[in-house]
Amino acid sequence: MNTSESRSWAFVGPLTIAFWIVGLVLLTDHQPGDHATGGQILAWYKAHTDSILLGGWLFMIGCLGFVAFVASVGRRLAAPALALAGGAIAGVAGMLTAATDVAGGLDKNDIGPATAATFHHAVDLFFITAELTAVLPLAVVAVVAWRTRALPRWWAAFSGLVAVVLLVGPIGWLGVIFGMPIWILGTSLFVLLGSRAPLRTAAAAA
Repeated sequence: MNTSESRSWAFVGPLTIAFWIVGLVLLTDHQPGDHATGGQILAWYKAHTDSILLGGWLFMIGCLGFVAFVASVGRRLAAPALALAGGAIAGVAGMLTAATDVAGGLDKNDIGPATAATFHHAVDLFFITAELTAVLPLAVVAVVAWRTRALPRWWAAFSGLVAVVLLVGPIGWLGVIFGMPIWILGTSLFVLLGSRAPLRTAAAAA
């Protein structure tokens, strides 16, 4: 992959965020509250099937974009495969957070309130998984960028900070909702605007 192609892949970052935002807006439209009954969740599946399916699908496309973005950044920085492995697991877990409600929308006429509640609340299981596994790509990029200066060191420190936040259970959601989008957009910007000098430095240091 040459420099131009590597930079082109950085556009996947902003697209990922766009898919996530639009998907979440549609997916959570009129979503019942945290303490909703199974009957209320099933009624939501039936009344808002189209927005649930479209929103969930767009969000899952965004998760695929996240995996592609991590792969492109890892390739550019010559990062260990651990970054891509973590990004892939986080992407799959992220897709499953939306897929549970998508399944509820698809099967709305074949499930009861208890099953609807199980589908809807399974989101927490996959969210936590995505939260923890996202630590790997951010931590790897932080270490590699700090060592090689392929990205500014202050940005490498920010990547490490977000990784630490993701690792701390009670506040990990902050890293997912705020830290990761900022990291994706910022890293995309540095890759798109970066010169070839950092790449030569990284190659020499490696």
